[in-house]
Amino acid sequence: MAPIDSRATLKKYPLLGTSDAMQRIQADIDSAARSDAKVLLTGETGVGKEVVARAIHLRSGRNVAPFITINCAGIPDSLLESEFFGHARGSFTGAFRDNPGLLRQAHTGTVFLDEVGEMSLRMQALLLRFLETGEIQTVGAPAMQSHIDVRVVTATNRNLLESASAREFREDLYYRLNVYEIRIPPLRERQSDIPILLDHYLQIFADSHQRPVLGLSRTALDLLTVYPWPGNIRELRNVIERLVLRVNNPIVEPEDLSAEIAAYTAPARQEEAGSLRASISHQARVDGILERVLIHKESFWTTAYPAFMSRDITRDDMRHIVRTGLEQTHGSYRLLLGLFNMAADDYKRFLGFLKQHDCHLPFQRFRALRVTAGSRAAIA
Repeated sequence: MAPIDSRATLKKYPLLGTSDAMQRIQADIDSAARSDAKVLLTGETGVGKEVVARAIHLRSGRNVAPFITINCAGIPDSLLESEFFGHARGSFTGAFRDNPGLLRQAHTGTVFLDEVGEMSLRMQALLLRFLETGEIQTVGAPAMQSHIDVRVVTATNRNLLESASAREFREDLYYRLNVYEIRIPPLRERQSDIPILLDHYLQIFADSHQRPVLGLSRTALDLLTVYPWPGNIRELRNVIERLVLRVNNPIVEPEDLSAEIAAYTAPARQEEAGSLRASISHQARVDGILERVLIHKESFWTTAYPAFMSRDITRDDMRHIVRTGLEQTHGSYRLLLGLFNMAADDYKRFLGFLKQHDCHLPFQRFRALRVTAGSRAAIA
């Protein structure tokens, strides 16, 4: 097999941006590429998970071997097993020839399983067995087994821990896949990268459609930068391609943009008094959650958790809630389950949620507070 042209691949699948978030991702990619550990990429639809997966492959020692993408949501479950493991001719209707399967094609390379959270429980069991043994069994050929050497990178826009709690995703498979997790932030969390992406795709689509390279007026650039891009980079690409095809003037003006983008207004900076009122109202919301949990004995999962997931409270607010609890349990997360009115078997789910969202606090300092308080009492 001819070596992969890494420079051409990187040009086709660029990883652009200079924000702090992108620098962290670049560092994570470098760390992940130094080993064959399994990587789980998480983030919203359209943030560029496949681009990150390719970057890991190209920076790894497997970069001259194949990179195979399998869209777990785009292949019917009845065919997914055959696509994974291959099939023998005549093993089912329409199997007119042998198919080696995508895993064999990726031998010594990397296989990227996109939307792994959409797999059925049956396919999850088959994938788990392959991850544990490295052996695959061809559909319709029970005697044909072989050992495959591939690096596995997976991606999902789901919360797999929640899916595991709902028994829609195997918990053992989740922990098998999540050796090294990389969260890819949405565009709205890295606005400083948007002008770089705009310039890149204006050039790319001008070249591919043989059109002049467009410029952006100051106002148009501001509108495109503050727009929240719910579809992330995929949406941005489509918007820029339409502009390249439709705009005949050398400079894109606000009237050239879609009504949705042109009409979008970023939240205005409030007056100082208004900001103070908002801050007080927000703190009252957090205090209300703590009151519901600690006094009225409502569950963490029905109070703090939904408020955090709907962005009514921030990561700092969640840390404050956890800190308040740990101060009462002297650093014990297991006692925190009872304090926050959760079941005892919610321990893994709770810790997984806190670690995933960077809300897990070191318990040692709360133990130290207990020792200090005890020492003062003894002195008194």
